[in-house]
Amino acid sequence: MERLQIVARYRDGKIMKGFTNDFFPNKDRFHLFPHDNPSGSGIEVVLSRLKAVFIVRDFIGDPHYNERKKYMEGEKVSGVKVEVTFEDGEVLVGSTLGYDPKRQGFFLFPADPQSNNIRIFVVSSHLKNVRYLSLD
Repeated sequence: MERLQIVARYRDGKIMKGFTNDFFPNKDRFHLFPHDNPSGSGIEVVLSRLKAVFIVRDFIGDPHYNERKKYMEGEKVSGVKVEVTFEDGEVLVGSTLGYDPKRQGFFLFPADPQSNNIRIFVVSSHLKNVRYLSLD
């Protein structure tokens, strides 16, 4: 499996940045190798403790960038457009190919193509709401 650059965000607000090569959406845990010591020991991460796993372009991002939370008129997407709201109030907008509340989670592809997030694995058990957006 390819090595992914990720940010693991826990329900309690804790954030861990690093690399993984054993993350699978149907598994309940994976190993994260911290970005400041990628050849060190991996830390076991239990998915049920997370709100989401962000697969990112880089670990820094642009703190001044205001990510677009909507689709532009006529913009084509794969899957269905959704707005997800986490228990902590954070809202993400994107598209998904497979949301099923009975599953452990699902991938969300951000509405903003310039986002630092390539895709996000959203843990279903920590969602407050999933709203389907109109099909333009």
